[in-house]
Amino acid sequence: MKRYLFFIYGVTGHATFLGLFAYLAGFLFNVFVPKSIDSGPAGRTAEAVVIDILLIAAFGLQHSVMARPGFKAAWTRIVPEPIERSTYVWISNVLLALLMWQWRPIDFVIWDLSGGGGRAVLATLFVGGCLLVPLASFMIDHFDLFGTRQVWLNLRRKAYRSLPFHTPGLYRWVRHPLYVGWITFFWATPIMTAGHLLFAGAMTAYIMIAVFFEERDLVRVYGEKYIGYRRQVPGFIPRLRGTGGRRTAGAQADIASTRTATPTESLLSTSSTDRRG
Repeated sequence: MKRYLFFIYGVTGHATFLGLFAYLAGFLFNVFVPKSIDSGPAGRTAEAVVIDILLIAAFGLQHSVMARPGFKAAWTRIVPEPIERSTYVWISNVLLALLMWQWRPIDFVIWDLSGGGGRAVLATLFVGGCLLVPLASFMIDHFDLFGTRQVWLNLRRKAYRSLPFHTPGLYRWVRHPLYVGWITFFWATPIMTAGHLLFAGAMTAYIMIAVFFEERDLVRVYGEKYIGYRRQVPGFIPRLRGTGGRRTAGAQADIASTRTATPTESLLSTSSTDRRG
């Protein structure tokens, strides 16, 4: 019975995130949702800034702390290992829902490109970023990142095995395609208000900090092999003659995967170099 409960727990956590991700798209682009990043009465600016920063900080700290190897080692003494990842996803879901629910708009307009072709261009970029997030996760192992693979293996009474590290698809061209998707997702809006700017800027800053610590961990685990990959493959913007990633990918394929703090974990699994699959 416990195996079935774990499976339901993991699958519903995964499904809940997918629903929240869809809501987040409407939230950021101000469409199809009852409450968006710019909707609601504008209160006092100072109060809105404090509340919004606290919401982002809670979201970021949870991801950063729970992604650390030391925390995971202690956490799995309390939470059964098959649902450790699913529990991470569930807590992330709660904090993301809280952030969108309690977000305070700051309606001062920074730019307005809703006229002419500006909205179409930014809408295209927004949709591209939105699609890149799941695409990049499927290039590694989407179901492992969300804990669904773990509860499925547990249901079938099979031991969990980490998948091998490799650099498939877009990971041959940039080290963090998932983050490229998130950043585009955050910034591509035809009407940028001060509240949206605060959200996009704070989340982008968090991504940059997460990348620093994540890559430090990867260097500690993989040593010169990851240093070589980092040297040849850019982090976010592909080189015009970007063949370095193709040369490096084969050399990386035999590296054993390790559960370490990653950007994929930092943004709802959804945080780019935990490359399994």
